[in-house]
Amino acid sequence: MGLGSIVFALPQFTSGLYTFTGDDVTYCDIGANATACTHKDSLSNYKYVFFLGQLLHGAGAAPLYTLGVTYLDENLPVRSSSMYIGIYYAFAIVGPAVGYLAGGAFLNIYVDVNQVNSASIGITPNSPRWVGAWWIGFLISGLLAFVVAFPMCGFPTKLPGAENFKKEREKEVYHRKGTKVGSEDGESTGACNYRHILGSVKNLVTNPTFMFLNLAAACEGNLLAGFATFAPKFIEAQFSLQASNAAQYVGYAAIPAGGGGTFLGGYLVKRFNLGVRGIIRFCLAISIPCFFCVLIFLINCENVLYAGVNINYGEFASNGTRRFMGKFTTSSCNTNCGCTLENYNPVCGIDGIMYYSPCYAGCAESIPDTDPVQYKNCSCVSYDTSTTPSYMAMTGKCESTCTMLPFFMAIFFCIMFFTFVISMPALSATLRCVPQQDSSFALGIQWIIARCLGSIPGPILFGKMIDLTCLLWQRKCDDNDGSCFFYNNKNMSLNLMGIALAGKFLSILFFTLSLIFYKASPEKEEEADPDTKETKLNGDSGVRDSQSTNTSVTSLNNGTTQPDVNKNNTGKDFTTKL
Repeated sequence: MGLGSIVFALPQFTSGLYTFTGDDVTYCDIGANATACTHKDSLSNYKYVFFLGQLLHGAGAAPLYTLGVTYLDENLPVRSSSMYIGIYYAFAIVGPAVGYLAGGAFLNIYVDVNQVNSASIGITPNSPRWVGAWWIGFLISGLLAFVVAFPMCGFPTKLPGAENFKKEREKEVYHRKGTKVGSEDGESTGACNYRHILGSVKNLVTNPTFMFLNLAAACEGNLLAGFATFAPKFIEAQFSLQASNAAQYVGYAAIPAGGGGTFLGGYLVKRFNLGVRGIIRFCLAISIPCFFCVLIFLINCENVLYAGVNINYGEFASNGTRRFMGKFTTSSCNTNCGCTLENYNPVCGIDGIMYYSPCYAGCAESIPDTDPVQYKNCSCVSYDTSTTPSYMAMTGKCESTCTMLPFFMAIFFCIMFFTFVISMPALSATLRCVPQQDSSFALGIQWIIARCLGSIPGPILFGKMIDLTCLLWQRKCDDNDGSCFFYNNKNMSLNLMGIALAGKFLSILFFTLSLIFYKASPEKEEEADPDTKETKLNGDSGVRDSQSTNTSVTSLNNGTTQPDVNKNNTGKDFTTKL
């Protein structure tokens, strides 16, 4: 992971200083011809460096979520392991959330820090040409990863006392009729040969509870990965915010929702001493309200008025209608200005309409010493002729009049909170329904399924559905589309709601099926009923006193019975006391 972070930041130090094409302030020059597009992108091959960095990130992180979780589970009591694993995953969620906050702060620092004075380049973080110091966070996280790696190498294979928890854990393994609980085939060989691997694969893939929990994890992972990647972009587009502010809003919601939800899920399993069935029922109970919270995407914000995109030039905002013309158009007010689509620098006119650049707004000059930069003599900006405005346009996007941001963030927090509350109980159910010796292998299979069907296609699916709502693409010199400058907010909301509803519905379905097909071991089934519990020793069956429904008995070798001291009259298992 440390090496991956260093590799990811490497292009900053090998690609030279950042330069941008065109002037940040582009005026309308009457009679000028549009300049030819001469800028060619020479840095595109650096994407392969980023691919390599991400590959190393994944290779380093994978053992943490398979071997690391199994290591914790094997060395902790059965009923409390979920709480500690919840703490473990809570930090795994808090980390990215802190990254959102720190990343948003770093993006307000110019990319070539200590090499270029940002005040001398003539652009601010509000400019679309601004590039923040994206690489600082990767250097910090890379160094921290190297620091943490060395003490982790000092842990033993098993902590003292691990064997004491093994037998209790085997009681909840999924049981098929005619098979032994906790087969020791793999343990007796002492080696991981191909027959053992094939046998483990067969046992796991024919375990319906395990497989349906995997599919539920894939659905949850699809949504988490998609929202983690594109929630800032969605908030930025819906509420007309800066990218850094949108990322920080997501961070503010993700820290308490992700960290608190993950910890709470693990704690509740321990607090109420839930078995596998109880855990799956708990997951279902939390998934249903989360499903309805997704309907928040039915509420969306109207797009700001954008000249040439959803309103004609020269119209007043109060009379304008959002028509979404499908293609960027110009007007007679800027035809002879020599404007080019290469110089994207949006401005907001006093008419409440946004323009592609000062040139497309017909602005002939700027007002000195203004921040943000203000413009006057804008031929495309409409205003009340009975007044003389001090300026006619200002650098930056028009602010959205939508007031739904606090409400949306509250419901979005609930969606993330409920989703993370489920994560730890679902993981605990997974570990308990498979044989102890196959737990690491089971987590490996679960992560393969969750990645291949969830977190890998999730961002791709979300990104494609968001791209379908783009109304104004950046045009490059090679006629390929670049970034999207303007989205249809309504369609974006509906597309994301459709994905989220489908994912949550499938998650509920798979949790339900895992509960229906779950079968505990016979020993566990007997323990589940306080009136019929019988512990068998040496093959002899016990005798239950028909006059007492609250006292279980233990069969002795001589056939006599005595009260089971491991169970009190309230029917609570003795392990609760321990």
